[in-house]
Amino acid sequence: MLQVRQDVLADRFQLQRAAFAAQPFPDIGVRRDRLNRLLALTERHESEICAAIDADFGGRSAHETRLAELFVVRAGIRHALSHVKGWMRPRRVATTLPFLPGTNRLVPQPLGVVGIVSPWNYPFQLAIAPVTAALAAGNRVLVKPSELTPAFSALLARLVAEHFAPDELSVITGDAEIGKTFVSMPFDHLLFTGSTAVGRQVALAAAANLTPVTLELGGKSPAIFDQSCDLDAAAASVAYGKLLNAGQTCIAPDYLLVPKGQAAAVTAKLATAMARLYPRLRDNPDYTAIVSDRHYQRLRDMVAEARAAGADVVEVNPAGEDLAATGKKLPPTLVSNADRELRLMREEIFGPVLPIVEYASLDDAIAYVNQADRPLALYWFGRDAGNRQRILHETVAGGVTINDCMLHLVQENQPFGGVGASGMGAYHGEWGFRTFSKEKPVFTQSRLSAGSLLRPPYGKTFERLFSLLRRIT
Repeated sequence: MLQVRQDVLADRFQLQRAAFAAQPFPDIGVRRDRLNRLLALTERHESEICAAIDADFGGRSAHETRLAELFVVRAGIRHALSHVKGWMRPRRVATTLPFLPGTNRLVPQPLGVVGIVSPWNYPFQLAIAPVTAALAAGNRVLVKPSELTPAFSALLARLVAEHFAPDELSVITGDAEIGKTFVSMPFDHLLFTGSTAVGRQVALAAAANLTPVTLELGGKSPAIFDQSCDLDAAAASVAYGKLLNAGQTCIAPDYLLVPKGQAAAVTAKLATAMARLYPRLRDNPDYTAIVSDRHYQRLRDMVAEARAAGADVVEVNPAGEDLAATGKKLPPTLVSNADRELRLMREEIFGPVLPIVEYASLDDAIAYVNQADRPLALYWFGRDAGNRQRILHETVAGGVTINDCMLHLVQENQPFGGVGASGMGAYHGEWGFRTFSKEKPVFTQSRLSAGSLLRPPYGKTFERLFSLLRRIT
């Protein structure tokens, strides 16, 4: 089976490469047609997509799938349809004085065959959002979805085959070994969304082919409560941001920094806010399960280690239900006074567990954030403009939302991407189009150019012109 799928991968890659060679610059009509078919795939199969993801998770809120995946993708495709003609247009660039009256322009050119490796936590959004950008840019695309969502991956392969020719867009399913083969292919660009550890391996594999990569990774994204914040509003925002998809979100708040002496009060407010969102857990279709037994046990082990080390652990279980029998749903858990050497404080959590850390001053909060790898997201809550400016200027993160969580992700007029260990490159909107294009600089010489006077044989004319050039540049 492995060899068969590797052969399919190689055949699809060559098919797409040949198709791109035959049509290296699709016109606006072709691109809009592909985007419209992608939109049709999204709009016509909502219930099937929700059901497949629910089956893979063993309990995934259909409302969250509709909002955080289908709605986001639909908005991105429509944004691309509205703007792709302008994105394709050659852009005039100023010409410096010595080279006038020649002209400069940038021509966005498709790269060729793009590879996209998507993760399990938002399997539709994180596959189709980059596909949108790659198709808008005029490329052919191969997608490798996660093996941890087999029902959805099989559905995506079927739906794509119904709406696209295999030389336009194709899905390659398979296990981690197929994934390794996939990222080793000589793509013209490769986008990977997943963990930092796997991202390093992907970058190494791509480097062998000098394949440029966009890495959308993760890390420990902080939320910071300033002394000036509205605690009730901030707690409500963090509770929602942390528990969406049961915390299995790359930009979810990973830990919370609060002013010294406020951990207990903030814990109480968060517990209240979480109970308001999810008054029951076990049979609540709004509360998402943990995707696999391995991830579920990893989270339980993290919490158990923190409890054994003396940390304060509060499980938010409003109805007092027995969740152990489910083996999939983990109660929202708030942890304070945890040692920084614990796994909970060192590793990305990716679940409904939130450590709360007190800080003595804004300097301490900034230092705490900066001692770790640069996060994918940062959230600041408060009204003090000076402190907000310090946070923005003195920390580095992939993106920031002020006085809320995660909303910078869904801004199609801004790029989304990480920095440092949380990723490289960006996409969404025009930034996705540019990621999957080569902005080719073109200089057009004028018939009135005097450049030939600077060519050999050199003499007095050269010296006079060269002297003039030195004075005006």
